[in-house]
Amino acid sequence: MREEATILHADLDAFFASVEQRDDPRLKGRPVIVGGGVVLAASYEAKAYGVQSAMGGAQARRLCPYAIVVRPRMSAYAEASKAVYRVFDDTTPLVEGLSIDEAFLDVRGMRRLAGTPAEIASRLRQEVLERVGLPITVGVARTKFLAKVASGVAKPDGLLVVPPDRELAFLHPLSVERLWGVGPVTSSKLRARGITTVGQVAQLGEAALVSLLGRAAGRHLHALARNRDPRLVRVGRRRGSMGAQHALGRAPKTAEAVDAILVSLVDRVTRRLRAAHRVGRTVVLRLRFGDFSRATRSHTLPFATAHTETILATARGLYASVTPLIERRGLTLIGVAVSSLDDDVPTQLVLPFERRSYDALDAVLDQVRIRFGPAAITRAVLLGRDQGWEMPLLPD
Repeated sequence: MREEATILHADLDAFFASVEQRDDPRLKGRPVIVGGGVVLAASYEAKAYGVQSAMGGAQARRLCPYAIVVRPRMSAYAEASKAVYRVFDDTTPLVEGLSIDEAFLDVRGMRRLAGTPAEIASRLRQEVLERVGLPITVGVARTKFLAKVASGVAKPDGLLVVPPDRELAFLHPLSVERLWGVGPVTSSKLRARGITTVGQVAQLGEAALVSLLGRAAGRHLHALARNRDPRLVRVGRRRGSMGAQHALGRAPKTAEAVDAILVSLVDRVTRRLRAAHRVGRTVVLRLRFGDFSRATRSHTLPFATAHTETILATARGLYASVTPLIERRGLTLIGVAVSSLDDDVPTQLVLPFERRSYDALDAVLDQVRIRFGPAAITRAVLLGRDQGWEMPLLPD
């Protein structure tokens, strides 16, 4: 690893809610919830009452009855994100975007030009506040993993530098949930064994972790608990997958309603694939149940495609395979992604006539939306239905 902590993880605080508070001074310092039926974002004032993203709106209002609920303004969030990324690009040429509100920045070799990494991080926070009007938290460390952990600990609106000689002293007392990849299921397995801190994970041998969590997860956590993360900040890295999800809330949904949501998600994902000239082979279905447990199912196709009907048929098949789980636990979130992506190539057009005609239909629908807007044309099954919010995304 490098000798100096030069990787910055910059993460905007409660991004959607902060944009609303910035644009409406009456909201400053007050609990704000973005989204009605399902919480898309909550200000830190609302989070203090237990409100969280993806929570049902009714539950959020019970927890925080004085919260101000505002409708999302996706165009405003997209513009704010672009402005923040301009600040990132003015800071260093080495920027790896993770989402519209967070990125890694590498400032190695900039000491003589711009000062120490801590000084650069402090100036970055000031620039984002002055030029964009938003608070941002920055973590600084030698590895991407530890920089992200540091920003999480420093939130909200903070700056935390982890010196190389204090890395494990900082990391090991933290809860196991701070490790990338430790969600509710993995956390339960570790805590059932009395393992509650990162330091306790580090004390376990790799073989013990592999036995408990499986080969991939065990080796992954064994490395992270010792701050072993050789990944570099990569500029211009293309997506490995594209996806979309829809939070359903806790109210029961009919099979017809869920299928319409599935159609909407697949339509959205395949449209993005074609716009980016990408194709993919693996269709992934992600579900969250009423008891907060999750399930993931995937299927790899024999060919890469961005064909809506092919991916929709695959997603429906995956959904049918988990119907018994849904009937027992209830469904609160559904997501669809396509992974194993590659660049689209002309050979994709050499398909049977039936599939080629469907691809032609996809192309016509895309052109209509480009010319007249995304709402200009939609599938009949989606008419009059809430299709959820289409989140702004970084360009591929």
